Amino acid sequence: MKGVEQNVPNSTGSAPPKLVAPTKAADCHIHIYDARYAHTGHLVAGGTVADYRLMQKRVGVERVVIVTPRCYGTDNTVTIDAIKELGIDNARGVGVLRPTVSDAELKTLNDAGIRGIRFTVGDPKTAVVSVDMIEPLAKRIASYGWHVQLNMPPEQTVACADLLRRLPTPIVFDHLGKPPVADGENHPSHGIIRELLDKNRAWVKLSGAYINAGPDTLSFADATRIAQIFSKAAPERCVWGSDWPHPGPKVKPDDAVLFDLLSAWAPDEATRSRILVTNPQDLYGFPK
Repeated sequence: MKGVEQNVPNSTGSAPPKLVAPTKAADCHIHIYDARYAHTGHLVAGGTVADYRLMQKRVGVERVVIVTPRCYGTDNTVTIDAIKELGIDNARGVGVLRPTVSDAELKTLNDAGIRGIRFTVGDPKTAVVSVDMIEPLAKRIASYGWHVQLNMPPEQTVACADLLRRLPTPIVFDHLGKPPVADGENHPSHGIIRELLDKNRAWVKLSGAYINAGPDTLSFADATRIAQIFSKAAPERCVWGSDWPHPGPKVKPDDAVLFDLLSAWAPDEATRSRILVTNPQDLYGFPK
């Protein structure tokens, strides 16, 4: 679907991307922030469902995967309500849970469109969950076909390698696996992700180019190099995400530019269609 000229909160510029999104293209990594729900602070203003609908118009994507932000702890209501508002045929969610979650709640979350649980574990001072929770929860969610989504620094990926190899669920690595700019694909964490990809145990989100950018942030050369490696090695295990409303950077990126990076990351149109349409159907269960 062709994007349109549109001003969007938390996004620089207003021009649409040059790349036209295929029908049923999915943005597989966003967050919804809504002050109506109990939170611990650190809200991103202009991050509601209504705001994201403007983003969809600008970029041309129809489907979305909403990831519960850290400020809501393990209360996934904001994500569940956003899925309902956007329509479950075109929206899915990734929640945040602890092992104390009940079986009844897991079923309720599944029925509401949750398809995975995220672990942001880089800083114990701010983390809602911890590494020791990953395996117990993976065993609980395996029967639903959910996945474990990891937002962890590369050193932690290396330290947790044996744990990751024995998990009973698929693994989704956020933001290109977050390789250090200085080392890139030469860092040991990249080898672990590649190993899991090659064994069809993992997926990678082609997202967060500005997280994985060196000094040349205009071309995102460092992120492009890593994204190209993944899209060539395992095009059937990659999905794309905008990371809107970009809670990390103070200067918000241009989402049209971020979407157009796919032209370099996956130059072949059939591969891009797989990354944007087919793979999200397989990973999140969108209707085919």
